Amino acid sequence: MLGFSRLLQKKKPKEPLEIFDQYEQGVPSHQNAIDALSGWNCAFPKNLNLNAGNLPLYADDRIEWALKTFGSIEGKKILEVGPLEGMHTYMLHSRSPAHIDSIEANRLCFLRCLVTKQILNIGSASFMLGDIQKWLMEREDTYDFALASGVLYHMADPGEFLRLLAARANAVFIWTHFFLEEAMPEGDVRRIPFSGKVETKIIEGVPLRYYERSYQHANANASFCGGMKDRHFWMHRDDILMLLEKLGYSEITIRDENLKHAGGPSFSLLARKASATP
Repeated sequence: MLGFSRLLQKKKPKEPLEIFDQYEQGVPSHQNAIDALSGWNCAFPKNLNLNAGNLPLYADDRIEWALKTFGSIEGKKILEVGPLEGMHTYMLHSRSPAHIDSIEANRLCFLRCLVTKQILNIGSASFMLGDIQKWLMEREDTYDFALASGVLYHMADPGEFLRLLAARANAVFIWTHFFLEEAMPEGDVRRIPFSGKVETKIIEGVPLRYYERSYQHANANASFCGGMKDRHFWMHRDDILMLLEKLGYSEITIRDENLKHAGGPSFSLLARKASATP
């Protein structure tokens, strides 16, 4: 008996079993899916009591205006460029379109879009990961309405993007920053990311001024949602409008223009071809 008691004393207590880091141990929830991806920018509708980012883009008044100005998109085919985290997609989906092709190049943003789709039941949308310009070049789809909010000023070739988009979309909503000397003169801190180089590109006979800009390493942050290349270009305000008109958008309605925006002068507009009827 004595030997058995000594054996028990020598027996070491069991160590807790290792649980791999890639597994979630909590009660299954939507919040777990959100927490699995870092860098959220957008908030979810308040009634869901979920914690993500801070931007309430699920109720963006710019998109509300665009859809009201364009007219009903029920049964329409929609293209969304740069959905970020799917909140504008949610707004589009709520208007009962036939289908939404939503193209995102940022891998983390794309994965966050998939989480948003699951949580908000965005059944009409197909999120695709990749370069929108290659999508526009290689496919023959025509869209009734396109949404390109926060996209143009991140492009390495913004004029070419508009040219490709115009070949596929009968109407487009754009929110973008632009360059305007009188609104952002020398000494304005908003000019710091600009190199000072200005290039000229001719598209459809329209000379476009390209103002070179850098992200200054902002892409190192998980919440970065800019363009694919550090070297990108802003267009001049007037050149954007001239090119859109040249590309067949005969009806251009500007919603607002904010020359004092902290990120740089900006405006939002709806451009529509004569053939585009709501």
